[in-house]
Amino acid sequence: MKLTVVGGGSTYTPELVDGFARLRDTLPVEELVLVDPAADRLELVGGLARRIFARQDHPGRIVTTSDLDAAVDGADAVLLQLRVGGQAARLQDETWPLDCGCVGQETTGAGGLAKALRTVPVVLDIAERVRRANPRAWIIDFTNPVGIVTRALLQAGHRAVGLCNVAIGLQRKFAALLDVAPAELHLDHVGLNHLTWETGVRLHGPEGEDVLPRLLAGHADAIAADLRLPRALLNRLGVVPSYYLRYYYAHDEVVRELRTKPSRAAEVAAMEKELLALYADPALDEKPALLAKRGGAFYSEAAVDLAAALLTGSGSPYQVVNTRNAGTLPFLPDDAVIEVQAAVGPKGASPLPVTSLDPLCTGLMAHVTAYEDLALDAALRGGRDRVFKALLSHPLIGQYEYAEELTDRLVAHNREHLAWV
Repeated sequence: MKLTVVGGGSTYTPELVDGFARLRDTLPVEELVLVDPAADRLELVGGLARRIFARQDHPGRIVTTSDLDAAVDGADAVLLQLRVGGQAARLQDETWPLDCGCVGQETTGAGGLAKALRTVPVVLDIAERVRRANPRAWIIDFTNPVGIVTRALLQAGHRAVGLCNVAIGLQRKFAALLDVAPAELHLDHVGLNHLTWETGVRLHGPEGEDVLPRLLAGHADAIAADLRLPRALLNRLGVVPSYYLRYYYAHDEVVRELRTKPSRAAEVAAMEKELLALYADPALDEKPALLAKRGGAFYSEAAVDLAAALLTGSGSPYQVVNTRNAGTLPFLPDDAVIEVQAAVGPKGASPLPVTSLDPLCTGLMAHVTAYEDLALDAALRGGRDRVFKALLSHPLIGQYEYAEELTDRLVAHNREHLAWV
């Protein structure tokens, strides 16, 4: 089995490699190819990856290359974890929206649109090369904004599934609070990427007992503190929103915070510098503790589980993925991409039925889906007017004066990445 990681020079990669090494019985990788145009980073990450495999006696071969076509040739699955423009572009995404009083964040609002515009054309080019190399290969997208990127891939006819680590992170946290094994919990996880709610927490599979009321009754303070939302709000909602909902439920509070502290991009850039220095140590043969602060917790477990299900039919029978709606949520278009529990196997992902949802959730989902429609159109066809319409439609913006100014700033800061400018 050959797996290729596009963006293999990322500081995330040792987390992924550690998962491949530990879970080799679930996913027997024979060749792992890390491809990245940044040769210096790739050398450091590739060296540590080989040492991690050696430490855990993994027999697989790790190859590093900057040649994308060679990397995807014959690959059974290709994992996308790239960042067009690097941390410098992320820093811009998190900064200029604040000047207009809007959240500066890399996956939602104006910053999220900027990232989508930079990313979608690049990902589609990669996907076409994958299709030419092996039409049966699966593409697993971890590249943000996952919902928009996965939708672009599916609309272009690629065999693609989107992956996010929010659900698996919550599953682990809930399991610890309830003192049960994570595998015993099934989340009724529903929404769009980075716009999700846990409407149920079930023991022993999708038909099991819903222990969410017990979880909220006994641990609402801890959950609320982790989400940085008031406990009273959780009590009123009766569900657990993802931490990304804070950008919607406490927008102005978040803007005030972001204006008074260093950006996450600056923190990550500093952390990456430190991580790469650690990776350069030839004695290091395991992922360092610092990597846990980088983000992407449990990404490796989720990626291994998904790849195993798609390639071999093993792994967990139900997984939270980003996939085509296809009537699952009747208030959304069939071609919308939703993030829900699905039955996953070699034929792809089939969403499980979703029970009735509160209009508080459905209304926001419909609104953001409409934005994603316009965002994808802008990413595929370009044009200032399309960018403006996408920004105007976003629930975190919604005023024409803001949309006008944000459009100008977005284009100015991303000119080198927009072919239509």
